[in-house]
Amino acid sequence: MATTIELKTDITGSVWKVLKQPGDRVDEEEPVLIMESMKMEVPVMATEAGVVREILVKEGDTVSDGTVVARVDV
Repeated sequence: MATTIELKTDITGSVWKVLKQPGDRVDEEEPVLIMESMKMEVPVMATEAGVVREILVKEGDTVSDGTVVARVDV
């Protein structure tokens, strides 16, 4: 049975680019989306390999530090 992990942001900023969609495979330390804050691009990385279950944000959304932005089945 799969376990679902939540990926959270480390910064407050906007979602610049969503790189993965539900159903996509993702490797450990592979970026799922890229945040933008103060002209810096900061990737949100998968902490374990698995399959993206859901993306909870869309490009252009503003999110706070610690916001859950994606779930991955591992």
